[in-house]
Amino acid sequence: QVQLVESGGGLVQAGGSLRLSCAASGLIFSEYALGWLRQAPGKEREFVSAVTWSGDSRMYTDSVQGRFTISRDNAKSTVYLQMNSLKPEDTAVYYCVADKKFSTRVDGLDYWGQGIQVTVSA
Repeated sequence: QVQLVESGGGLVQAGGSLRLSCAASGLIFSEYALGWLRQAPGKEREFVSAVTWSGDSRMYTDSVQGRFTISRDNAKSTVYLQMNSLKPEDTAVYYCVADKKFSTRVDGLDYWGQGIQVTVSA
């Protein structure tokens, strides 16, 4: 059984930082691209960032470019999202995803975590 378990969310003031972690089990971690999506109340699901299986390529949505950094540790089967200079508009439920394809897709992905709340106060 594949599991993706997110941690590290919470409440932070604007300008602050959080680091999300996602620990994976039940899959060959190094065979999957890993990513983060988010969904704010009343809004559509949005791609945030993704990293290839090797970690040598990354993608970010424009609104987080330069503020967020995705990384992975294949030895620990964990992917991270370092979020700096957080803004109220970053408030959302963040989902860790795993997929054989490295893309910006927000549906049809192989595996999802349960999601974790990130709230940024003004």
